[in-house]
Amino acid sequence: MDKHCSSSANILHIIDTTGPGGAETIFIQIADLIRSRGFNSAVVIRGPGWVRDELIRRGIQPIVLEAKGSFNVQFLWALIRLIRKQKIELIHSHLLGSNVYAALAGLLARVPVVATYHGMVDVNPQERFRKIKHLAMKWGIARYIVVSKSLFADIQKQGLLNPSKTEVIYNGINIERYAKNQDQTIRTQLGLPGNAILVGSLGNIRPAKSYDQLVAAAAEVIAQNDRVHFVIAGHQKAGLMAELGDQIDRLKVGGHIHFLGFHDDSAAMLGQMNNFLLCSSTEGFSISTIEAMATGLPVLVTRCGGPEEIVEHNKTGWMVDVGKPSALAGGLLALIGNGALEERLALAGREHVNKVFSANIMVEAYRGVYCKLLRPNA
Repeated sequence: MDKHCSSSANILHIIDTTGPGGAETIFIQIADLIRSRGFNSAVVIRGPGWVRDELIRRGIQPIVLEAKGSFNVQFLWALIRLIRKQKIELIHSHLLGSNVYAALAGLLARVPVVATYHGMVDVNPQERFRKIKHLAMKWGIARYIVVSKSLFADIQKQGLLNPSKTEVIYNGINIERYAKNQDQTIRTQLGLPGNAILVGSLGNIRPAKSYDQLVAAAAEVIAQNDRVHFVIAGHQKAGLMAELGDQIDRLKVGGHIHFLGFHDDSAAMLGQMNNFLLCSSTEGFSISTIEAMATGLPVLVTRCGGPEEIVEHNKTGWMVDVGKPSALAGGLLALIGNGALEERLALAGREHVNKVFSANIMVEAYRGVYCKLLRPNA
């Protein structure tokens, strides 16, 4: 460990969502694991929920500060008081709302700010007071982090980043948690036979996940192999679920597409699958893809941004273009029909994740960023 950054500095971690989700998972991991690198973690969240429960489970008692509305001055002043009271030396924020508040609080309290972008939602062109918010971040953020090179490029096209203050740190996971298992719980719950082929997808039901593409592809796959079942885990939104339900009814694939809702143990869920499918239209990264690869599943993903930096086609996984259900179906049928190919991709994928996308590699990279800001002249 860097001798100039070994003292216990106080870091304030802040996020404006209560989860669950990819950004929230990374937020929790960093706040937790950075403590083993000689830092103290204080955590601010907006209310109860999955994030709060996970933090407490890891021995971190979060501070709840509510912030309603587009801009809440009371929240900002409460944040500044907290920074001063707890002698915070660095703020690490995630997602647009928290990045704005952290930038302003950092300016007023004279504390450096690290802000992580997790996806294009962080630079929504329809965001209220967008120019003012990004001006605040320009002046108040000492270091921007983006979770993939493609996200860096997309944000930079809009002129919203200073490249000299930005770097890429890939998301990471605790790889040891992930492996194939013999659990039959999901098959039993769904009433599926032992020879069913389970294709898993993991991600909240929202537009960017493009589950309509999965449904369309499923119709083609099932027509050729009725042993295939699609299992989707993630929080559900009523409007989108209704649209997907209509599509499933039209295509008559209801007996082969199964929505589990939120599943609080992705390792256990993925361990029961035979294959993994990501059909998103856009991804800043894709934590579910590296989780599937760590599990030892052959993965089929769309070229939607982040996955291109995770998967190499026909080496560590299979890739198809966005918005082409027939390509998804063809890729999946090619994998299922070739056990040797599945095994080769699965083994290479797991090895690649071990080398590049571990939680320890990610946290060590963030430690380096913290150290540069806390000891700039060391």
